[in-house]
Amino acid sequence: MTLDCVIIGGGPGGICAGIYAIRAGMKTLLVEKLGIGGQIAVSDLIENYPGFASVSGPELMGHFQNHAESVGLEVRYEDVTAIEMDGDMRIIRTASGEDIKTKTVIICSGAKPKRLGFPGEEEFVGRGVSNCATCDGAFYRGKPVVVIGGGDTAVKESIYLSRMVEKVYHVHRRDRFRAEKVLIDRIMARPNIEFLWKHTSKEVLGDEGGVTGLKVADENGAERDLEAHGVFVFVGIDPNTGFVECQKDGQGFIITNEKMETSIPGVFAAGDCRVTPLRQVATAVGDASIAATMAEEYVSALEGRSYENASKA
Repeated sequence: MTLDCVIIGGGPGGICAGIYAIRAGMKTLLVEKLGIGGQIAVSDLIENYPGFASVSGPELMGHFQNHAESVGLEVRYEDVTAIEMDGDMRIIRTASGEDIKTKTVIICSGAKPKRLGFPGEEEFVGRGVSNCATCDGAFYRGKPVVVIGGGDTAVKESIYLSRMVEKVYHVHRRDRFRAEKVLIDRIMARPNIEFLWKHTSKEVLGDEGGVTGLKVADENGAERDLEAHGVFVFVGIDPNTGFVECQKDGQGFIITNEKMETSIPGVFAAGDCRVTPLRQVATAVGDASIAATMAEEYVSALEGRSYENASKA
């Protein structure tokens, strides 16, 4: 059977795209490698998604999944290995060897935070270790936290956190930031940020209640335990885009236009996997609603039908 739309990725963007595509009357399949929810499913609490003053990641994605099931979105658990063209069709290659034929594809495969690999980093994700100050910073209001990293994102997030927390320990393995000068000037002016230059992270300290601190070491190996309730790691993210050959930036993020179109006709991208200035649940679903609407328009053009705006359905 030839599908109208295949969505790759089961996070917020993928679920939203599926709901829009089904409501537009397209024969739709969502393909997910592991499980519904994506990175947000491991978030402890979310307090910046409209309609939910406070909600856990798993609970929010449960609502997303229930909505998708209510409209009849089919989900198949497969690892996508490639997307190929065959005339007007796109062929989704999978690790199982079962190909999927579709008229359009929406890539919502997301990105994963880079890890440094020190003890406790993975164990305390969602319980004090975070990669998003916008998402989790407010939980540590009036408390000390640690920020790790030396690029633009680390500096921006450290400044952001310093406005609400008691103190920020900013740990960087070099003796200077590699961020833009304007950002460096701003962070240096923050009175409650202590810089630990030429320091590396050795171990997250904590218990059943969550993070209690971070063990660091200077260039001579001398160790120090920092008291902190949150450890924010900003050493980059890796997009999950290796399976598709399209135009990307130097880091592998997919380049799209305002219609979420990639450089491959009939292939769209939404959410964290694409080049975007902000990666949040709200922006992922915004991207996805556009991508699904444009995918329906693409299918209509292929079939010679006039486009009827699915958003009015």
